[in-house]
Amino acid sequence: MPGQPRADNRPPYARIAGHYRDLISSGRLSPGDLLPSIRGLADEWQVSTATADRAMKLLRDERLVKGIPGVGTEVMGRPVSLSSGSERHERSGRTKSSWGDGEKSSGHTAGIVSAPDDIAMALDIAPGDDVIRRSRVYRDAHGIVAHSTSWIPAEFAQVLPELAQSKRIKGGLSLDLIAQATGRRVARRVDEETARIATHEDLQLLELETGTVAAILVLSARFLDADDQILEYGVDLGAPGRTRRTTSEVQQ
Repeated sequence: MPGQPRADNRPPYARIAGHYRDLISSGRLSPGDLLPSIRGLADEWQVSTATADRAMKLLRDERLVKGIPGVGTEVMGRPVSLSSGSERHERSGRTKSSWGDGEKSSGHTAGIVSAPDDIAMALDIAPGDDVIRRSRVYRDAHGIVAHSTSWIPAEFAQVLPELAQSKRIKGGLSLDLIAQATGRRVARRVDEETARIATHEDLQLLELETGTVAAILVLSARFLDADDQILEYGVDLGAPGRTRRTTSEVQQ
């Protein structure tokens, strides 16, 4: 099957949809391009026509493609989307990278700082206690996707000093390295999505002009181990105009 990682355990229709979603997102397929016919997809991926049609329906529901009677399935455009920290964690588990297709990250900074009050509450530590702060900016062809900050208990700097170094870590996300070094893996996530008018600090982090009035999405995620101990608290500030879209199966 084309371009699929060996560890991808998604159902066949989801793998097919994901393959073409990635091609559209990265620009390798452009608006107006035609996808293979349902029969062609079924033959190429060695699945039934029902499975191929289900994959295309998923992309139609996401408004990435449209069906044209007598012609086929046409690409509509690239999504202007925002990934949550949980989605980046899941993506890293498959690809060892948090980047979405067409994305890059820059401005990687890190260090041990005093925990602000809200971060101390999220990490269940005292305000002012040491905490690792890692930040980076995700960009794609449309510009900034999000400013992302990871807050990690300072104890992990003892076994993973690279977490406090201002450079992009290799081998996956910080959570991947923590799992490899300590055996403590994510067992539970608590996700939260809110919206607010960008503050002065938000504007600086998203490289927007001072005085800009814009609504932004704020995505946060608390990652906990099997003992319900916090491993990391992540906060993503979505750039104005970015949207969130999720698709799920409804059990009948």
